Amino acid sequence: MIKKAVITAAGRGTRQYPATNAVQKELFPLVDLDGVTKPTIQIIAEQALQAGIEEICIVIQPGESGQFEKHFTGLQEAENSSFTNKPWGLKQSDLLDRLKLSITYVEQTVQEGYGHAVYCAKEWVGDDPFLLLLGDHVYIPEGESSCIQQAILGFEQVNKSVYAVNQTHIEQLYLFGTIAGKRIQDDPPLYEIHKIIEKPDVSVARQELVTEGLPEDTFLTFFGMHVLTPSIFNVLESHIQNNVRSKGEIQLTTAQAELAETEGAVAQIIHGQRLDMGTPLGYIETQIVLARKGAFAHDVESFIQKNGG
Repeated sequence: MIKKAVITAAGRGTRQYPATNAVQKELFPLVDLDGVTKPTIQIIAEQALQAGIEEICIVIQPGESGQFEKHFTGLQEAENSSFTNKPWGLKQSDLLDRLKLSITYVEQTVQEGYGHAVYCAKEWVGDDPFLLLLGDHVYIPEGESSCIQQAILGFEQVNKSVYAVNQTHIEQLYLFGTIAGKRIQDDPPLYEIHKIIEKPDVSVARQELVTEGLPEDTFLTFFGMHVLTPSIFNVLESHIQNNVRSKGEIQLTTAQAELAETEGAVAQIIHGQRLDMGTPLGYIETQIVLARKGAFAHDVESFIQKNGG
């Protein structure tokens, strides 16, 4: 049912300055679970295709498509000889060519917030439900089912927008949109949404966002992916036309709260880990997790033990 994905990659990457002078943040390299070094956005795009997505729209800054297009292009014929004894490289080249055919680029011409960036994909999405992903998040599942597959399954069961969440301690709520709700299903774990607040402070969270059944001072926060109906664009368009802003920007969280009230939506706990590589510390943490779970896990653990654990 879900065949389209939107990946936002239009932020200025100020938290990774000055490296973002050289390359867009979403193109920073990571060693993936399979042991291959790839830009972050390729890891995300691969996960989407593996979950059944067929078309991908990447929302970018004006004039930045060249960086992405250059990467998502396989080896030229003259370059193949350098990979004669590197079959993995030829395989990656073929993969890049396949990804290139699935990707469309849409520009966010003005920096008006995350909600506005999503709205820029309205014409490309059309009347279809779609998967929304952050271009600086890597998603690591706990079991066999990928995080994206879990979210899509939730949508297919309820046929309404699914906001992926996971459990977060109160000390980290300043980083995330936070949801209060009531559990309505166990497999997958779904919640009826009662309230959504973007990055609440501690006192507000304890007063307005407690969800029954969670440990004390634990809350449901956005996981960095959603499966949305195209109705979200109607809400965003209204907010843009009426200048509905929070902290000076068109916020997706505000639109999601309205969509939940008008059309209906559910929150779904995703069994997995979200890794935000958009900050220096987050970038290090993302690579550490990938390294300890990936193809070089044994060597990485040996290295860690040799260097004092």
